[in-house]
Amino acid sequence: MSPFPSENGVEGDDEREEEEDEDVDDDEEEEEAEEDEEEPRLKYQRMGGSIPSLLSGEAASCISVAERMIALGTHDGTVHILDFLGNQVKEFAAHSAAVNDLSFDIEGEYIGSCSDDGSVVLNSLFTDEKLKFEYHRPMKAIALDPDYARKTSRRFVTGGLAGHLYFNTKKWLGYKDQVLHSGEGPIHAVKWRTSLIAWANDAGVKVYDAANDQRITFIERPRGTPHPEILLPHLVWQDDTLLVIGWGTSVKIAAIRANLNKGTNGTYKRVTSNMNQVDIVASFQTSYYISGIAPFADALVVLAYIPSEDGEKEFSSAMPSRQQGNAQRPEVRIVSWNNDELATDALPVHGFEHYKAKDYSLAHAPFSGSSYAGGQWAAGDEPIYYIVSPKDVVIAKPRDAEDHISWLLQHGWHEKALAAVEAGQGRSELLDEVGSRYLDHLIVERKYAEAASLCPKLLRGSATAWERWVFHFAHLRQLPVLVPYMPTENPRLRDTAYEVALVALATNPSFHKDLLSTVKSWPRVIYSALPVISAIEPQLNTSSMTDALKEALAELYVINGQYEKAFSLYADLMKPDIFDFIEKHNLHDSIREKVVQLMMVDCKQAVNLLIQNRDLIAPSEVVSQLLNTRNKCDSRYFLHLYLHSLFEVNPHAGKDFHDMQVELYVEYEPKMLLPFLRSSQHYTLEKAYEICDRRDLLREQVFILGRMGNSKQALAVIINELGDIEEAVEFVTMQHDDDLWEELIHQCLHKPEMVGVLLEHTVGNLDPLYIVNMVPNGLEIPRLRDRLVKIITDYRTETSLRHGCNDILKADCVNLSVKYYNEAKRAVCLSNEEDDARSKRDASRASQIITPSVRNMEVKSKTRGGGRCCMCFDPFSIQNVSVVVFFCCHAYHTTCLMESTEINSTNKKGTGGPSEGLYEYEYEEEQEDDNGSEAGGPRMRCSLCTTATS
Repeated sequence: MSPFPSENGVEGDDEREEEEDEDVDDDEEEEEAEEDEEEPRLKYQRMGGSIPSLLSGEAASCISVAERMIALGTHDGTVHILDFLGNQVKEFAAHSAAVNDLSFDIEGEYIGSCSDDGSVVLNSLFTDEKLKFEYHRPMKAIALDPDYARKTSRRFVTGGLAGHLYFNTKKWLGYKDQVLHSGEGPIHAVKWRTSLIAWANDAGVKVYDAANDQRITFIERPRGTPHPEILLPHLVWQDDTLLVIGWGTSVKIAAIRANLNKGTNGTYKRVTSNMNQVDIVASFQTSYYISGIAPFADALVVLAYIPSEDGEKEFSSAMPSRQQGNAQRPEVRIVSWNNDELATDALPVHGFEHYKAKDYSLAHAPFSGSSYAGGQWAAGDEPIYYIVSPKDVVIAKPRDAEDHISWLLQHGWHEKALAAVEAGQGRSELLDEVGSRYLDHLIVERKYAEAASLCPKLLRGSATAWERWVFHFAHLRQLPVLVPYMPTENPRLRDTAYEVALVALATNPSFHKDLLSTVKSWPRVIYSALPVISAIEPQLNTSSMTDALKEALAELYVINGQYEKAFSLYADLMKPDIFDFIEKHNLHDSIREKVVQLMMVDCKQAVNLLIQNRDLIAPSEVVSQLLNTRNKCDSRYFLHLYLHSLFEVNPHAGKDFHDMQVELYVEYEPKMLLPFLRSSQHYTLEKAYEICDRRDLLREQVFILGRMGNSKQALAVIINELGDIEEAVEFVTMQHDDDLWEELIHQCLHKPEMVGVLLEHTVGNLDPLYIVNMVPNGLEIPRLRDRLVKIITDYRTETSLRHGCNDILKADCVNLSVKYYNEAKRAVCLSNEEDDARSKRDASRASQIITPSVRNMEVKSKTRGGGRCCMCFDPFSIQNVSVVVFFCCHAYHTTCLMESTEINSTNKKGTGGPSEGLYEYEYEEEQEDDNGSEAGGPRMRCSLCTTATS
C-alpha cells in the first residue's frame, strides 16, 4: 500500500523509498507475529481540574462516585465534591482526622463520611443540612440507605475499631443507634444495596436484610489473608443480587437469592432459613494483592498490587506506613470469573514505589452494563473507573474506535490503521497521518529524535538533502533534535543552515545546553556569529534567558571579538576563570558594574582586583553596589573583606565608611575591632560606643570611653564588667590622673578580692598605706597577709632602688660640676687679628679676667665677636685700653665696662636702691680658689649676661 503525501508537503528521499519497498515482505512477517498481541481494553488519563492543586498539599484517602458527581476524602479530614472533570464544586471540612470511607445515596443528594476522629458526618449537597454523630472510636466504614433522600427514616450503617456495626435510624424523638453486630473485631467495610447490607469484620463477611430485619449469611474470611488493618477487604454490589468480595488474594462472587416456597394458597413466601439463600458462583485465588475490585460487563476489573519478594515481611508490621521505595507499579487487570486474564496495564502513579496495597482504592461510576455487546459499549454508556492513590486520581475508560486506530499506529500496523480509517471507524484527518512516509510517520508519532538519528544513514553525503531536511525540521520546530547529527564537513552545508540550527537551539529553552556544546564544538569558520547573536540578544533579561544561553552568547561574543559584553555575561554566570579572562583581554575598565558578581565568584581575588584598580572604581562605588544587593548574597561580609583590605593598604582611603566598618568588624571579626579603633581617627565615637555596648564588647568600650574622655566610666566598665583589676591599674596609670586613682580605690573598696589585687599592683604608683587606711574596718581581704608581705618587700626594694639612684644622681652632679668648674677656669684665648695663623697658647692659670695686648688680640670663642667691644662695638685695636674677656665669650673695653657699671649704680640709687648694690651686682667675692684658698679681691660680671638674667 503506497503511503499518502506528507501533511507538510516535504517529499521524502528516493533512497529511503527503495529501502521501504525492499522491507515490505519483512514487515508483513513481523505483523503476523504481532497479531497475537492483545489490544488493551482500557485507556487511562489523570484527572485534571482541581485535583493537582488539591493533592499537592493533601493526600487522598478514599473516593465515592455518584451519577452526577464524585466525593474525594483526604487525610486531613476534608471532603471535596468534584465534577467528572475534577473541578471542585464544594468542600466540607467534616473531620479533624483522615476520612476513611464515603457513601452517596442513590439520588446523589447526600454524602456520608466517617473518620478516625470517631465521627460520622452527613452533608446535604444542595441544602445546608448537616448531621454529625460522635462514636468516640475511629470509624472505618459507612453506607447510606440508597433511599436516604426519599425516606424520612434517614438510615445509615457505620462501624469501626470498636467492633460494633451501628444501624442509625431517625425516630420521633431523634436519631437512634441499633447495634446490628459486635464482638468479632473491627468493622472494615460496609456496602448497602436495596435492602441488603454487607459488611466485613475480622471473622468474615456477613449480609443482613434490613427489610426483614434478619441476617442472611456469613462468608468466612479467606485463610492466609493479611490482617484487615493492613490489607482491607473490598465489597462491591454488581447488581441487586451479586456481591463481589476481594480480600487479600482471594476473589469470591456471592449470589443472593430469595428462598421461596409455594404456600397453601398458591402464593410464594420467603423462608427465614439462611442456609440456601447465598450461592458462591465464582471463587479463585490471585498471585497479587487486591487493592480494589469492580465489575466489567461479564468480567472483573481488579486493582492489583504486586508484592515484592519479601511480601510476607511487608505485612508482618502493623504500621501501614510508606515503604522503603521498592514497591512496583499498581496494575489494572481485567479477569474473567474463572481468573482468565484478559488485559493487564501498569499504572504510572506518582510515588508508587513508596505505597502499600492499602494506599490504593478503586471506584466505578454506577452503570447498568446493558448496552455492552460484542466487546463494546454504546457511546455514553461505558463504565468509568477511578483509581485513587494518595497523590493521584487516574481515570480508566474502555477504548473507542480512534483508540483502536492509535494502537495500530503505535504498533506499526499502518495498513490496518488506514483500513480502519477508510472504514469510517475514526476521524478522516487520520488519513494523512497513516499514509505518511517513513520519516513523516516518525514525526507524526513525535519520534523526532528517532527520525533525526536516521538522517545520517538515509541522507548520507548529500548536502542538498541535508539542507532540505534541516529546513523541514525547522518548519516543524523540531530542528534542535537534528542538530547533533548535522555534518560540519563531508558534506559542509551552507552557512545559513548552521545559523538556522543555532537559532533554533537558542529559541528553545530545553536545548540551551545543546546550543552551548554546539557552539564550543563546531568550527568557527562554518558560520557567522552575528545572526545568532542578533537572535539571542532580545531574550536578555527575559524569563527564557537561561544560564546555558548566557554562556553560549558569551562564547559568540568572544568569537565576534566583543570581549566587554562577553565579560558582562561571564560575570553574571560567575565563571571561575573570569579573573583570567579579565587579565587576558585587559578588561579592568569593565569591572565597574560587576562588583557583586566578582565577589560571589572569588571574594579574595575580587578584593585584590578592586583595591589594585581603586583609581578606576572608587571605594564609594564598590560600597554602594554591595549595599544594594543584600538579597543576592552575603554582601555585608563582602563589604567587610573589601573595607578591611582597603584599610590595611590605605587607612584613609575608606574613611567615609569607618562607622560602617565598626559594625562589620563587630559582626564578622570582633577580634580585629580594637586594633581598628586604635588605628582609625575617622569614626564617630558615640556611634562606635553604642555598637560595642549593644554587643557587650567591653574592652572596646573601655578604649572608646578613654578616647572620649570618660575615664571614670571606662574604669567602671573594667571593674564592674571585666572584673580585671590589673587592667584597671594599667588604665589608670596610663591616664596620669590622681583623681582617677581615687576613683579606682573607691570602686574597689566594696570588693575584697579587688582590694587585695589593688594592693599588689599599686606599688610604685600609690602609697599602699594610703589604700590600707581607706579600707573599712572589718573588711575581709583574701590572702591579706601574703599580700602585705609582698607589698612591704616590694616597697623596701623600691626604696632601696631610689636611694641608690639618688646616690648615683648626686655623684653624677658633683662630677659634672667639677668638670664644669674646671672648664670655666680655663683661659679664653685671644689671637692677633692680623696673624690668624699664630698657634694657640695654653692657659697658664684659670681666670675670668685677662688683660693681654689689646692691639694684637681678638676674642676666640664659640660665638665669634669679630674683635670688637660688646659696649661700643669698636675694634680692640683702635684704643690702647685693657680688655676684659668673660668665659661667656663677651669682651669689653675695661673703660666701657666700668662706665656701664657706674650708670647702673646711679640708676639704682635714684630709685631708692642701697648704695652697696654696685658691688653686689657687679662683683662676687670668690670664697675659694681652685686650691681652696681665699682670693682676696672682687670679681667682675659680664654686663650683657647680668642684664639678660635680671
